[in-house]
Amino acid sequence: MTEVLWLTGKLAGITTILLLLAATPLSWWLARGRSSLRTPVTALVALPIVLPPTVLGFYLLIALGPKSPLMVLLQPFGVRTLAFTFEGLVIGSLIYSLPFAVQPLRNAFIAIGDEPLEAAACLGASPWQRFWRVALPLSIPGYVAAAILVFAHTVGEFGVVMMLGGNIPGETTVLSTEIYRLVEALEWGDAHRLSLILLAFAFVVLFTLLALEARSKILLRTRT
Repeated sequence: MTEVLWLTGKLAGITTILLLLAATPLSWWLARGRSSLRTPVTALVALPIVLPPTVLGFYLLIALGPKSPLMVLLQPFGVRTLAFTFEGLVIGSLIYSLPFAVQPLRNAFIAIGDEPLEAAACLGASPWQRFWRVALPLSIPGYVAAAILVFAHTVGEFGVVMMLGGNIPGETTVLSTEIYRLVEALEWGDAHRLSLILLAFAFVVLFTLLALEARSKILLRTRT
């Protein structure tokens, strides 16, 4: 059980860090850009929300399998396949949890408005300085919400993990797939214990998000 908890936390932690880094420029462009491509890109980013996880997992399994064009390109470097590996799970989790990072960050960047950035520009701040010294500090609640959502979503994902990683002990077995295995083996006691852990975790996540939302509203009223 300790190994399963560690692997689940490792997967969720890596996914959260990588997504916060990758989603920042994408979210900024979606919030502040003027391109006509923003709408189709927004729809593409949000696709994992409505797409069945098994469908996404199936296509990722094909894309990361040994016969895919991507793996053919990587074979000279000693990479034959990423399917049924921890690295493959990370890639799948990044794609599956992408909208849960982008949406809170995009909303946070939109909520900043134009006035703070225009004021910084009038003071001679470069676009880079306006982002780091104005936009980023004002968007901290969005980053916190994105981190919590991505971590929680990765911990609870099942379909993509099962399709892409299977249930290999010590390699791809996480909490959700371990519960499935325990139920199949009729080990109800252990299944109950792991399920209660996820239930308690989900409650803490929702409670924290609601508390952050209430705090943000109080701060907004204070500023106005």
